[in-house]
Amino acid sequence: MHADRRLFLRATGSAFAAFAASACAARGSGGMAGLPTVEGYGELVPDPAALLDLPRGFSYRVLSSLGDTMSDGGTVPDFADGMGCFDIGNGELALVRNHELSPQQDSGGATGPAFDTVARSLIPLPGGTTTLVLDAATLDLKREYRSLAGTIRNCAGGVTPWGTWLTCEEDVSRADGRRANRDHGWVFEVPANAERQVEPVPLTAMGRFNHEAACVDPATGVVYLTEDRDDSLLYRFIPTRPGQLVEGGVLQALVLDGVTDTRNRDGAVSIVPGQLVAGRWITLDNPESPDDDLRQRGAAMGAALFARGEGIWMGEGEFYFTATSGGAAREGQIFRLRPSMHGPDALDLFYESGAREEYSYGDNLTIAPDGHLIVCEDQAGNSVDNHLRGITPDGRAYAFARLRLQSETAGACFSPDGRTLFVNVFSPTRTLAISGPWAWT
Repeated sequence: MHADRRLFLRATGSAFAAFAASACAARGSGGMAGLPTVEGYGELVPDPAALLDLPRGFSYRVLSSLGDTMSDGGTVPDFADGMGCFDIGNGELALVRNHELSPQQDSGGATGPAFDTVARSLIPLPGGTTTLVLDAATLDLKREYRSLAGTIRNCAGGVTPWGTWLTCEEDVSRADGRRANRDHGWVFEVPANAERQVEPVPLTAMGRFNHEAACVDPATGVVYLTEDRDDSLLYRFIPTRPGQLVEGGVLQALVLDGVTDTRNRDGAVSIVPGQLVAGRWITLDNPESPDDDLRQRGAAMGAALFARGEGIWMGEGEFYFTATSGGAAREGQIFRLRPSMHGPDALDLFYESGAREEYSYGDNLTIAPDGHLIVCEDQAGNSVDNHLRGITPDGRAYAFARLRLQSETAGACFSPDGRTLFVNVFSPTRTLAISGPWAWT
């Protein structure tokens, strides 16, 4: 990360203006024009197994598949989504993997509370996480087990600096005696080194809404949260005690200077790539939101709207997040935000797709060691190829991989040494490890 980005964390208002000029200059006159369809690692080579096409020199191995028997006697559930990778010591890595399962779907043998009004008994809610423990040197799977159940539609989440995975419910079901025995729409925390299923304790102060993903600023312990709604907000949670989210805190929403709608829809362009906008935060009352109205209340107070906020990932002094259906072409946007300890935060539209074949419906994302983004596409349709898209530091898109199944790519994250990219196939569940001649190795 460049030194000027690190210094921006302590910038004042005058430095904000200077950085705005440098950010635009860094993109050059080309900006978003003339984007290549293939760049970075070169043409994609067809996979003989018809699963994932990769550039020459790259390969994948399947670590886990739907229906595999796990160490706890259950089976690998379907709908694998967001995922994080952790070094848990003793030469082991842990992948904590979300499963976006609804109450009527197969849990793979999970246990957890839910009320079945037909059987008049408690049954498990299938949403939650599984954990894969790998040998860090060989990537051999050592054990695999359910680590959270009793939740609904765990879509994405985020890694924390203290070694846990935040798993987020993309569901706001109310306790109604039919589908759920308590309200849903929460964030839950799963220790990466948990060797068994943990209790699903909702972090209610972090808000009840259609959660998608989370990231943590290690400098402050502040958690940033996305919301998968067409009129979503960007949230931040300031914990009472950093690293102890269960102790509560304050939930806020982002307000931008002069921009209330970032979606750039129907000819109404309010933010362009490279434009830096000052941001501040407003506090939201009643974060448990029984009426699921946080975004409406926030918007009434001036909070900025985003088109389906989804993946979010923390870098060095800045984070990126996707707006899945934003932009004039409605094919997706990527925003970048730099938190500041003194003065306003800074947000810019880092990338906006102009066409489906360039980039379409970016969802989960991660940051590679060389600063490129790796973005998982989630475009529905029987004739659509979803890709892993690379985005260069100057905002150009290229195809890194092409999924041959009619499913979405999800859960992209790198091993701590940067040599392996882990990714999920959403359905039927596959967890893959990708290796090859990365630019930094």
